[in-house]
Amino acid sequence: MSHGPDNGPDNGQPSGPETNPADELGRRLAEGSGIHRTAGGQVDVLKTVGGVRGLVEALLPGIVFLGVFMATRELNPALISSLAIAAVFTVARLVRKSGLTQALTGLFAVVICALVARTTGNARDFYVPGFFTNGAYLLAMALSVFVRWPLMGLVFGFIRGEGTEWRHEPARRTAYNVATWVIVGVFAARLLVQLPLYAADNVEALGAARIVMGIPLYAMGLWLSWLVSRPAATPGTGDAAPPRR
Repeated sequence: MSHGPDNGPDNGQPSGPETNPADELGRRLAEGSGIHRTAGGQVDVLKTVGGVRGLVEALLPGIVFLGVFMATRELNPALISSLAIAAVFTVARLVRKSGLTQALTGLFAVVICALVARTTGNARDFYVPGFFTNGAYLLAMALSVFVRWPLMGLVFGFIRGEGTEWRHEPARRTAYNVATWVIVGVFAARLLVQLPLYAADNVEALGAARIVMGIPLYAMGLWLSWLVSRPAATPGTGDAAPPRR
């Protein structure tokens, strides 16, 4: 089984009535993850985060918010500027009819953050929704390991063509447990660093930490997670052994 350029999940599994719920869940998670592979079987981190454009769209609203707030010490101009940038990205994608879901998701996230900060009148509360998001993902990832269905196994398994067959192999289960703990570590690191900054009302440091520990840290964690769960290569199979039938 060889892999060419991967523009999406290659589940290698039959569809139809024989598909069990775990397979269907794994397939949906893989399709929704946006994770891509290179022709050489490595995770394409830049493409996964939406390329340079996706990276800019994810980071710039937060950078603008922090920059304007530091320059003016006023909340409203910072919120308006951040929302304006997110809205411009959304309109641009709407005009081009490309990746609108990603832009709308980004705009929605900025709107929620802005509403929370405007309600309290405190700039640091712009970052509060992120705490809940990170906490929810952390709990879901950790729980998946404890119930022996590590989420990174479900996602990577279908992207690599293993489906859920990796659960029959102790070494693969362990690898995907470790891969999932790597992503748990990303969310935990964010909370451990950022919550004390929030408690100290240090908006500048909190904003900088949110930017650095956002997409860049996630990308690094994703790459490491993929690396530690890489199966033993067999001739002509790229980075994955053929799925068991």
